[in-house]
Amino acid sequence: MTELSISKGKNKQALTTAEQLARKELIAMVPYQSARRLFSSADAQEDKIWLNANEAPGKGQYQLSAENINRYPDFQPDSLISAYSEYSGLTKDKILATRGADEGIELIIRSFCRAYQDSILICPPTYGMYAISAENHGTPVIKVPLNPTDLTLDLDGLQQQVGKVKVVFLCSPGNPTGNLLPQAQIIAAIKLFKDSAMVVVDEAYIEYTGEFSPEYSSAKLLSDFDNVIVLRTLSKAFALAGLRCGFTLANNDVITLLSKVIAPYPIAAPVAEIASQVLTNDLTIMQTRVKQTKALREQLSTWLTEQNWCCHVFTSDANFVLFRCTSAEDKTRVFNLLLENNILIRDQSKQQQLENCLRISIGSEDELAQLKKLLTTL
Repeated sequence: MTELSISKGKNKQALTTAEQLARKELIAMVPYQSARRLFSSADAQEDKIWLNANEAPGKGQYQLSAENINRYPDFQPDSLISAYSEYSGLTKDKILATRGADEGIELIIRSFCRAYQDSILICPPTYGMYAISAENHGTPVIKVPLNPTDLTLDLDGLQQQVGKVKVVFLCSPGNPTGNLLPQAQIIAAIKLFKDSAMVVVDEAYIEYTGEFSPEYSSAKLLSDFDNVIVLRTLSKAFALAGLRCGFTLANNDVITLLSKVIAPYPIAAPVAEIASQVLTNDLTIMQTRVKQTKALREQLSTWLTEQNWCCHVFTSDANFVLFRCTSAEDKTRVFNLLLENNILIRDQSKQQQLENCLRISIGSEDELAQLKKLLTTL
């Protein structure tokens, strides 16, 4: 009997062909539990309120030309790269468009980590896809948790891993924590791993920090360090989660390397067309949306601090608020009451250091008003 068959509680003859041929670690691996895996929008009631995936509220209206749809799209559509170059302030040779930031994560691991030999480093609590993508590639994951008091980097812990990993993933603002990592700490981490690892700064929520100032972004560090990669997306502040369009920002040698392993046509023509329109014409709309989200975020945070079932509200620089309930029982009561009334939020209790924690995405003013009204009945 094989190790795999023992773990599954059945003999080899009972295994399917796929199970016999698959990498054994994939059989038991739990995939990333995205909001749509937990609750499918296709089967959802129309009156459900979705506050569990950090999506922006509202729907955009876009016109597609649909010309030349019979032709394969450009590898990196110039209109899209030019538009993001103008937006980010980076030259086009430092930008790679991807299918969401998630594809960027995959490309980085595949490019820099040899399967079953090289490791990545993450700082939990953090975004789950770093570890999932690594496991899919046969890459071990080393964890250096954030400091429990303020959720900043444990630089001493990171230093102990220098030379042991190929890629370091930092999430700033963090997901699910919401806090922006101090720029000095990010620079310190980059310097620690300067000659041994790429440091990836995931900035999916960067538009929600400051007043749209580039000082909060690590993209400016590309000119000073050759081991920096920045991940961005149009899924959050730009309200284009369904479009699946992200960007990997790095020096040209890194972009050239990633371009060797990416799919031949990563950006569909309609995706490039809509994204280019938004980046060119809708920046003011995005900025207004972000301003409204930040105001609602502060209101929700203040309201949560006043509830007797909430003992701590985490500082947020993103489009969501993480909070800790006073007990596991209170956490379950809050989550289930909302679920029973078709309001979906995210349970983060299984994350390291986040016992009894729930996360609420900042939806519309009306959606948050309904959530507050319901929870006042507790």
